[in-house]
Amino acid sequence: MHRYSPASKQIAQQLRRNMTDAERLLWSHLRMKQLKGFMFSRQKPIGRYIADFYCHKANLVIEVDGGQHLSGDSIEYDAIRNEYMKNSGITVLRFANTDVMNNISAVLEEINKKLA
Repeated sequence: MHRYSPASKQIAQQLRRNMTDAERLLWSHLRMKQLKGFMFSRQKPIGRYIADFYCHKANLVIEVDGGQHLSGDSIEYDAIRNEYMKNSGITVLRFANTDVMNNISAVLEEINKKLA
């Protein structure tokens, strides 16, 4: 189990209520063990971070990123975050919002490969 602060839990609850369209679409395919029977959580606190989607059994985090992740401080922040996850034994898959919205089948195929 990954520790997190009570503040992270409140932020995660707020993020669950305000998911992006791309997150909602991907969640509609991940929820209720639809992918090979693996259970995913959404907006899951892990340490001081909040993962968009997390599968404990596969130690897999899935991030759905908007354009803000492609520039400036976000690139460095994401690299530090990915390193934290890696050091915690967690694999991170990142997808752009546009990939999720325009090619959900390819995104699901990529996720399925990691669940194999």
